[in-house]
Amino acid sequence: MRVRLLIVDDEPDGRDALAELTQRWGYEVLTADDGTDALRRAIEWHPDVLLTDLVMPNMDGLWLLRAVRAELPDLPVLLITGQGTVQTAVQAIKEGAYDFIEKPLDPARLRVVLERALEKKETLREVQLLRRRLAAMAPGTDLIGQGPAMQRVAELVKKVAPSNASVVITGESGTGKEVVARAVHGLSPRKDKAFVALNCSAIPPTLIESELFGYERGAFTGADQRRLGNFEMAHGGTLFLDEIGELPLEMQGKFLRVLEERKLRRLGGKAEVEVDVRVLCATNRDLKQEIRSGRFREDLYFRLHVFTVHLPPLRERREDVPLLVQHFIEKFTGETGKHVHGATPEAMAVLQAYAWPGNIRELRNTVERGMILVDGDMIGEEHLPPDMRPQAAGGGSAAALQMPLGIPLREVEKEYVLASLRRNGGNKARTAELLGISEKTLYNKLHRYAARASERAGAAAGEDDA
Repeated sequence: MRVRLLIVDDEPDGRDALAELTQRWGYEVLTADDGTDALRRAIEWHPDVLLTDLVMPNMDGLWLLRAVRAELPDLPVLLITGQGTVQTAVQAIKEGAYDFIEKPLDPARLRVVLERALEKKETLREVQLLRRRLAAMAPGTDLIGQGPAMQRVAELVKKVAPSNASVVITGESGTGKEVVARAVHGLSPRKDKAFVALNCSAIPPTLIESELFGYERGAFTGADQRRLGNFEMAHGGTLFLDEIGELPLEMQGKFLRVLEERKLRRLGGKAEVEVDVRVLCATNRDLKQEIRSGRFREDLYFRLHVFTVHLPPLRERREDVPLLVQHFIEKFTGETGKHVHGATPEAMAVLQAYAWPGNIRELRNTVERGMILVDGDMIGEEHLPPDMRPQAAGGGSAAALQMPLGIPLREVEKEYVLASLRRNGGNKARTAELLGISEKTLYNKLHRYAARASERAGAAAGEDDA
């Protein structure tokens, strides 16, 4: 189907010349001689682009622009301006015109501007499609994705949500494990009760017990009043424990007892308190390996591991990147007050090709950065981080990390993190930012790498002694 172009000009010679030129370029052309006639034809014919003279008797191009914006908001409008009307054309751009072209017309520039207007219309059409898909996502949840991987996750969530079973959500850092936990809660009979989230890796070991179980007045120095713990705050609802693998070993037994007996005792308390809580957990560790290493209780593992939902990394679900990008653009549009519709096709191609070591968290940060930098209504390549753009990857100064096939994913992550740290001169804050993770998570990873290295060194020494 040929592209439809509506040309509006009160001068017959100019109108006919434009029609003949654009027909040679393959456009299907319809003409009008004033704004009123053009608006009627636009509503009936639904052109793909509107090209109008700015200065016309009766209803001029600016009036036509405003009328078209009200009736056909997705129709790109190009203005033809003469000397002395550029100021008005700039005002028209602010009111929604796509661009303006000054007389005498340069055919090459006209053709380029028409093509770009059509590209933008197609991009806006794709944005509308993404918005419809976002609206069709699982109601009551923020689960975003229509690829097979996320469809499987959504199906598992729908099946397990109505039950009272414990759920372990696994996946790399930044894949959206808390989003899944909130989806389980939102689709469960407990949805009207509290959802309480606690990141075990963010709480010092000496405070984790009081965070979970609370304390009585006078339990320790500074405890001047009773404080409820996360279990009691989640009574009747859901308690989500992120990074459950970071729970200190000495706390795991007390935690298991509360799960089994549904009772707890606050620090410094004598009476037991009954709690009705559904527990959801998340981890990016291999808990079976943690059991073998003596860092996680096997009985707690089996008590929690009633049902598992695994979240794939973003690099394995690239088909969902456009939906996620649009979701974050809509989110930050509301927060920033900017009227950004979406990302250009070039920017989206870069985003889909990127490996996303920091997963959805890194994507969110990237879109937020783009929203800060953008002045127009589309995020472009120039608004993406420099090391993400193709020119950065193709240049001689770009860093690259090569690893042989067949090594465990855990080792791939470790090498990537350490290489990123070296590239940033040991700056942990900058490294965490680029990876899309918190500094706390980065420190935990580095401590874990050091502990594994010590274990290997100890095992090697034992073999030498033998």
